[in-house]
Parts: sequence; C-alpha cells; structure tokens
Amino acid sequence: MTGTNGKTLTTALTVSVLNEKYPGVLTNPSGSNMEQGIVTTFLKAEKPQSGRPIAVLEVDEANVINITKYIEPKAFVFTNIFRDQMDRFGEIYTTYQKILDGVALAPNATIIANGDSPIFHSKDLPNPILYYGFDNEPDQDFKAKANTDGVLCPKCEHILHYHSLTYGNQGKYFCPHCGFSRPELTYRLTKLGEQTPTSSKFELDGHPFKIQIGGTYNIYNALAAYAVGQFFDVSPTEISNAFNSDERVFGRQEVIDVAGKKVTIILVKNPVGLDQVLQTISSETHPFSLVALLNANYADGIDTSWIWDGDFEKLTQMDVPKFITGGERYKDITFRLKVAGVPDDKHIVEPDLKKVVADISELPTERVYVLATYTAMLQVRDILKEQGYIKEAIGE
Repeated sequence: MTGTNGKTLTTALTVSVLNEKYPGVLTNPSGSNMEQGIVTTFLKAEKPQSGRPIAVLEVDEANVINITKYIEPKAFVFTNIFRDQMDRFGEIYTTYQKILDGVALAPNATIIANGDSPIFHSKDLPNPILYYGFDNEPDQDFKAKANTDGVLCPKCEHILHYHSLTYGNQGKYFCPHCGFSRPELTYRLTKLGEQTPTSSKFELDGHPFKIQIGGTYNIYNALAAYAVGQFFDVSPTEISNAFNSDERVFGRQEVIDVAGKKVTIILVKNPVGLDQVLQTISSETHPFSLVALLNANYADGIDTSWIWDGDFEKLTQMDVPKFITGGERYKDITFRLKVAGVPDDKHIVEPDLKKVVADISELPTERVYVLATYTAMLQVRDILKEQGYIKEAIGE
C-alpha cells in the first residue's frame, strides 16, 4: 500500500478483509512504513500454523524501492498522490517516480490503482493494472478549481476536464484536446448513501457497505480494500463483515473520552487531506470545539507552508465556540487561524500539549475535534496514556 493519503486506513481495512478468508495476515499496523519498521514487522512475526502467509504492508512512497529489493509483491495498491512533505518528496510527479522506481523491480506484480487520479494513468507500465474509482454521477463537463495540482493532461499538457469530480484532482477526467481519459474501472463505487462525520454508507459494484468513519476520502480507502479483497477472491459478504467489524485506526477519526468530552483525533498533513477533513466535520450536527496542533519534524514534513494552502477559512463558516492551537510550531498555526478569521476571544494559544489536554476538559462543547500532524498526534497520545485515557500509545 503506498500513496500520499489513506495508506494506514487502507492497510487496516485490507487486513480485515483478507482475514475473513485468510486468517493470520501479517501487517505493520502502527504506520511504521519505512524500511526499519517493516523489517521489525517481519522479525516479530510468528510462524503461521498452516498455509502460505500473507503480508499487507503500508510503505512510504520513497521507501518502495527499499522493500522491493528484497520482496516481490503479488500486488501494489496506489491510493493517490497529492502535494505532501515537499522537503522530502518534491512535486507530485517526483513522488510518483519514486514509487515507480520500486515497482520496476517487480514487473509481474499487479497494480491496483485509483483510476480517478490522472497521474496513475500517465505512464505505460509492464505490470498488469486494475483500476478502481467512483462511477455514481451523470456526466457533465467542467474543470477542477483553480490551483488544483495535477490537472494537466500527461499526453498533451492541456488542462483536463471532468465529467465528475470527487475532490482534489480526482474524478472522471478527460482531455478535450487529445482524447486522453480515465481508464476503464474494474471496481466501482456505484452509489453514495448517508454520510455523517463518523460513518459512510455506499454501494460498490451494486453491493451495499457501511464503514464507521466519515469522509469521501475514506470511502476511497474502503474501495481500495474492496478491490484487493475481490482480487484475492474474498466475497462481498465477507468484505461487508470485515468493514462492519473494523475498529477505528490509530489517528484516523478515533474517538477518545477525555474528562467526559468526546474527542476525535484526526491526522492532517497536507492541503488536500486537510480540506477533506474540514469538509467532513462541517457536516457535524452537534456543537464542537476545534484543536489544531502543528509540529514540523521529519515525519510531519519540515516545510509547514502547506497550512496556507488548506482552506482554514471554512472554519469561520461553522459555529465553533472555541479554538485551541498548539504544538512545536504553534505560532505558525495560530497566525494561520488568525488570518483565516478566527477571532481572538474564541482562541486559546497553548504550546504545552499537557496543558492543551487539560484545556480540552474545560471546553464548552461535549464534542472536540483535534487536527494534528503526525508527531503532535504521537505526543498527545503519550499524554493521554500517561493520564489513563487510553491504554496504548503507538507501536505498543
């Protein structure tokens, strides 16, 4: 599993799906997705009792080549590519090339790719390729919004048009100049049902499903897991059972009781992901407060300029009575929310994350959303474990 957004949840859902038919799937569930973490996963693995073991691995985009040097996979899953951690990856085409450098070592592996992402149809590859995507809207003709990345036709460099668009540059794209278009989909979302901040109902190839997590972007993750399940002959009924039984994944809309508050922790790390999170929580029907925590360590991305591309202005359209900003780069995120229009009298600035946790218990709403970069989320979880609100921190 590789790509910018959705690796961890897609991996967790896929493990649940495959476990329905092939018990004992090996994985790196904590998101330790670089070479060292994956080696550790195999070192800790117990020998299977019977049958050939299956491993489902989340792999950092730049580390695919470090894994395929030693392991030839049966399949790759490409979730999406958006601008992310530019100090590490550069632009989206550089990121994709890093992935393909690793894929080149496994030319017989099937690629299961997000067909709604134009970049995954931009190069001819020797591998067999199967595509998944959304196919639930009547055809129209329009362009993505201004400043959207990755909307140039990879064949003729004219601007792509869309028959339908989900978010970012993802959708049923086509080029009116040269005829380049979205490939034929093997696995389809055919209907969207009820959507809430904490759940999603939908149909895949006509089969009904529900996941206990909100957001269009997370339905893509479920669709990818469904595609892998179908590829490995897991039935729709078994896949539905897996989705129904799946627990919230670390940092992916997990809800924690903190002093009587329902605290939802969500990982944010790039503009597209942030915008999707804000879009999801904007449908919340109960009053909520919002906490934004920004760090800038290697695992977060040292360059924090992405916060200026995220649509924090959307927050001013919601009735949020209180905001808290914190983290090692609290000054940056505080200033960003100020520019977005968050008034000072609604805003608590607190660099110390222990005090942030204490402040959460004093917020005026029962529901609290915490948007945190990766290492900030780790730090908050350590504090919550220390104070007895959760049993485990990451990796335990």
